[in-house]
Amino acid sequence: MHIGFLTPEYPHPDFSRSGGLGTSIKNLAVALVKQSVEVTVFVTGQTQDRVFFENGVRLVCIAKKQHRLFSWYKERKRIQNIIQKHIDTDGIQLIEAPDWTGLSAFMKFTVPLIIRMNGSDGYFCHLEGRQQKWKHRFLERKALQNANVLVSASSFTGQVTKSLFGLKKEITTIHNSIDTTVFVPLDEPIKPLQILYFGTLVRKKGVLELPFIFNEVVKQVPNAELVLIGKDNIDVFTQKSTWSLFQEALSPKAKQCVTHLKEVPYQAIKTYIAQAQVIVLPSFAEAFPMTWLETLAMEKPLVSSNIGWAKELMIDGKTGYIVDPKQHFVYASKVIDLLKDKELCRQLGEAGRKHMKHTFSTTVVLPKNISFYQKIINQRLTE
Repeated sequence: MHIGFLTPEYPHPDFSRSGGLGTSIKNLAVALVKQSVEVTVFVTGQTQDRVFFENGVRLVCIAKKQHRLFSWYKERKRIQNIIQKHIDTDGIQLIEAPDWTGLSAFMKFTVPLIIRMNGSDGYFCHLEGRQQKWKHRFLERKALQNANVLVSASSFTGQVTKSLFGLKKEITTIHNSIDTTVFVPLDEPIKPLQILYFGTLVRKKGVLELPFIFNEVVKQVPNAELVLIGKDNIDVFTQKSTWSLFQEALSPKAKQCVTHLKEVPYQAIKTYIAQAQVIVLPSFAEAFPMTWLETLAMEKPLVSSNIGWAKELMIDGKTGYIVDPKQHFVYASKVIDLLKDKELCRQLGEAGRKHMKHTFSTTVVLPKNISFYQKIINQRLTE
């Protein structure tokens, strides 16, 4: 079996910035290779054309090219032709692309094209209550309609996307997974009363609710500390720095107890997660977030949001708590309960890791992906 992935991002020091989408693709690609599946990943928007192997995965970097007119169409057709040549020469049996901004719109291949829904621009605009740009909506709709098969990282994401774009195709749900042999509890001393948020500082991640939540926390736990790790972002509604908006909302007391680290090496994030007493990830817009999977796999108590996908990933009161981030007093009360009870933190952490191992570990989810791919390939061969 030879699977091809088309993506605008992939975690590698030589590539442009990558987020959760790239991480989920890399996790799947590396896991497939370990099961003797050939994998080629086509990474678009790079600075140079390059082909090399990493962890057994063949990476084909495609440099971005400017076109004088209709660049959005011509660049997609150019990428299509590059991929098709590899399909012809390397025996790639299907191509998988994300739904984000309709990367595969207008692309047609001689093998099946799968779109995996990890959250389109239209999906995130809907969750945030923003108007989507016409061009993005057009391209995403075109890509989704042209795909041979649709799969989603969560049932919630699939259902919302299907409704938004008026899709008729059946959508299979295969959740994102986590390698529980890589994300493990670390033997690090826990810093009492430390709360950690990690991820981009952006409104859709619930970051602008955190100052109001933390203001309530420090009223009852004056020595509590909030650490935020992540790059700042210009807020889509105010056009101001998210970090500046965050600071403006803090009480004088809370402001003294907040630390912001703009960037931390990827491996060091694990240490920060291990050392924190409580993790807070109050996002409004996700598909099936890797940060949540990583947190639970590392045996840490999590207070998350309660939107759609959360109920597919979390077990409220057992692996942590799911709360509406806008209910500041309720959210703060859950954080306070954990800060005041180390045994509760331990119990929720252990239950969270057990849940990851039994339900969302790579060993559990990977066979579902392989079976899914094989079914599509077999169907194509019998046509």
